[in-house]
Amino acid sequence: MKDFKGQVLFLDRSDINTDEIIPAKYLTENSKKALKPFLMEDLKLDGFNPEHDIENNSIIVTRANFGCGSSREHAPWALEVNGYNVVIAESFARIFEQNMFNCGMAAIRLPGKTIDRLFDQYGSLSDPVYIEIDIKNFDIIITAGDKKESIGFEISKFNAELIHAGGWVEYADVRY
Repeated sequence: MKDFKGQVLFLDRSDINTDEIIPAKYLTENSKKALKPFLMEDLKLDGFNPEHDIENNSIIVTRANFGCGSSREHAPWALEVNGYNVVIAESFARIFEQNMFNCGMAAIRLPGKTIDRLFDQYGSLSDPVYIEIDIKNFDIIITAGDKKESIGFEISKFNAELIHAGGWVEYADVRY
């Protein structure tokens, strides 16, 4: 199973599409490793600089409809190869969300009001914010300085099994 904890990258925008996650010009690459340097290089967001903000973070908290656009697996791959195994958002594009689970990664949905509160309380802190995901107990543990809180979440039993297996291929190898 992958690592589901780390420092948070807050991306305060809805509708971040797969072309912004990994530009289409890199879709000819046939290995995840080749995608690594290009993660979010075309994402336009005030205060975001991919050359500095990608490294040292491993969990994304963002707004609604993350991963919209084309249905390429390259977007989750580019996240994964950069150490991002968790995206927390109000909603996801359906195919992107399932591609995350198929890769053994976690796409966690939280209500809009909860996402708003996370941005209000943690999004502009100067100190780093850390999250740990307890997949077994469906719990998000947030730590920022001396502040700590826990938020529950839901995913389907099948998607939890995909995460525990390490992805669809690993899941199928054991069961079929």
